[in-house]
Parts: sequence; structure tokens; C-alpha cells
Amino acid sequence: MRRKEMFTVCHMLTSLDGKIDGAFFGVPETAPALAAYADLRNHYQCQATVYGLTTMLEGYACGPIPSLPPCPDPPAFTDWINPEGKGVNRFIVSMDPKGELNFSGPVIRRAGRPDAHVVEALTRQASPAYPAYLRQKGVSYLIAGEQQLDCALLANKLCRLLGVTRLMVAGGGVTNWAFLQAGLLHEISLVVAPVADGSAAAASVFDQAPFLPGGGPVAFRLAEAKPLDGGALWLRYAALT
Repeated sequence: MRRKEMFTVCHMLTSLDGKIDGAFFGVPETAPALAAYADLRNHYQCQATVYGLTTMLEGYACGPIPSLPPCPDPPAFTDWINPEGKGVNRFIVSMDPKGELNFSGPVIRRAGRPDAHVVEALTRQASPAYPAYLRQKGVSYLIAGEQQLDCALLANKLCRLLGVTRLMVAGGGVTNWAFLQAGLLHEISLVVAPVADGSAAAASVFDQAPFLPGGGPVAFRLAEAKPLDGGALWLRYAALT
């Protein structure tokens, strides 16, 4: 169910055939859409951005976590917020149910974007040693499920514990679909590049994962269609209810 106190948007760059990764990113005709996608992030003024495990591995984390030594006195498996990180007021939320990601520190820096504090979203499948590792790195973490991540519970904790009132979901397709199926999206924002990809291996805007509960199609209404430079198009869809 959509939270009245939190606006949630799924904001993605896509090819004409709905792909969100692959070779189309590298062709010159995609460049104007890519620039517009980055600029339009600022339109939404979101305090936190959610990324799935694969997206984090490809662009934000320092690879997979090495084997952790046993932790003789692990911390309680409860939410932990780094007080210094909370003060940053910009967050990258990592969907990492089993605790598989490695980090160099608690802050991610990207050119043209404000510094963002990392918040790991974990389930109780994570090793008891992993929360201790995150605390050592200064990375905050939230427990949001037993076996699978509960997007509604995560949204509740982001709002209640970190004061997040505007949340962006930015891939991959499995994460986008999980938030959609949970009924949390107020808006879908698609920047469409004038390029078809055609790859069967590339991820789509929404992908159903076999390990997540199924669900039927979800309809939205078109709120705006705006042509952009280079033949790109910005499509905004609003939730029906």
C-alpha cells in the first residue's frame, strides 16, 4: 500500500524495447537521453535511492564481500543507524537480503551528485558476522524481512528511522517489480532513448523474479509525455488510486 507520508517514484532510462542495460547504453544516440535522465533525478528531490543487488555490484559496492571470519560476540540482529550517516540526509539503499556486498566506507561519492550514506537492507538470512562488518565500516543497516525483503517494511523504516519522505527506486528490474507489486509506487518515470536493443539477456524495466511471489499486471495512467533533446521522450505515469 502506498504511504501517504512517503512519495515513491521508479525512475529509469530505457531503450525503445524496455531494456535498462546492455549495448544500447554505448551508442551515441543514447547520450542525450542519458544526460536527461541524470538531470531529471533532481526534479524529484528524493532523499533516498533504492538499488538492487546487481546494480549495487555493478556501480556502487566494492564487489562481493570476502569470507568473513566468525564473530565471537556479534551485535544484536536489529536495525542500526550510524548517527553521522543520518546527518548526511542523502541515502543509497542497497537491497542485499543475504549480506553479500563489500564497502570501502559509509559514503558513496559520484560526480554531480550529493554524497550519499549507504543503508543496507538485510534479511535474517545474512550471516551474524555481517552486521558487525557493516558497523566496522560505518554502514547503516535495516532488517526488513525473514527470508525475503519486505518492501513495505523497508519503506516504513526509512520513513520512521531516517525521515525519508521522498524515495526513488532505480533498478534493476527485479527491485522495481518488487516495489510495484507491493503497491508502493506513486509514479513511474521513464526516459526513453530512441534506440532499440533487442537483447534477450538484458534486464527490463520490470522483471518478475522466480523467488518472489507472483502478481498480475498493474495499470497506471499517463500523466505527461514530453519530447526531449536527441529524439528522447520522458514518460510519466501516475498510480490509478
